[in-house]
Amino acid sequence: MLPEGYLSTGGTSFADFLAQQAPQLLPSQGTNGAGTDLSGVTHGTTIVAATFADGVVMAGDRRATMGNVIAQRDIQKVFPTDEYSCVGIAGTAGLAVEMTRLFRVELEHYEKIEGATLSTDGKANRLATLIRGNLGMAMQGLAVVPLFAAYDLHQGAGRIFAFDVTGNKNEERTFHSVGSGSTFARGSLKKLYRENMSETDAVTAVVQALYDAADDDSATGGPDVARRIFPLISVITADGYRAWPQEQTAQVADTVIAARMSAPDGPTAPLS
Repeated sequence: MLPEGYLSTGGTSFADFLAQQAPQLLPSQGTNGAGTDLSGVTHGTTIVAATFADGVVMAGDRRATMGNVIAQRDIQKVFPTDEYSCVGIAGTAGLAVEMTRLFRVELEHYEKIEGATLSTDGKANRLATLIRGNLGMAMQGLAVVPLFAAYDLHQGAGRIFAFDVTGNKNEERTFHSVGSGSTFARGSLKKLYRENMSETDAVTAVVQALYDAADDDSATGGPDVARRIFPLISVITADGYRAWPQEQTAQVADTVIAARMSAPDGPTAPLS
């Protein structure tokens, strides 16, 4: 027979239900950060996102590091969370993936209980709550810093939300980046971003930004031509979420790399 908590009327938050019924399953409870040797913890790095005329694009490099070692060359860092949103992860990889899975269930749970999809702002607030729940781990060096992107059906536009380790959220109107190479990626997007870009132009811009990040940040992986490993790119429009085919991403990456043979620092921006 199911425990009483499973049969009583509760709220719309699956995370709250889990905290009451099985708190040991929460991502923040799965690891004891005390005394952890962080050189043995796998970290995900740079994520970039940018809005364009029809929605929003998010991309992540594929490298995961463990101290000064490349732990994985083809890690997935961008995940769909529902039909109109996705999350890119940076920070402690294991906790970040678990938090993303919990967030996905959180959105599904709300939809089943309420019979309606949570608003874009509501989704961002729920993710902020999950991040805040990991604050204890973050203070011990096991931080999770996701980037959230969604297509807002009410506003008819793509939206980007950034967070800090305390769960504080900020909406970024045009583009943003998180992770160890984020400073270089944002600098790249400052010169490449244009309002009302096409989808292809937006994808090209984020690939260029990841290339620039990898050029200056050893923890960020650039396009791996020999192994044919390229960034994972997600696009969200009024038609919903879709992953960009790797063949198309490879074509964009090959074009970017070919152009860098004659201009290693990438395309230049006009002065006015």
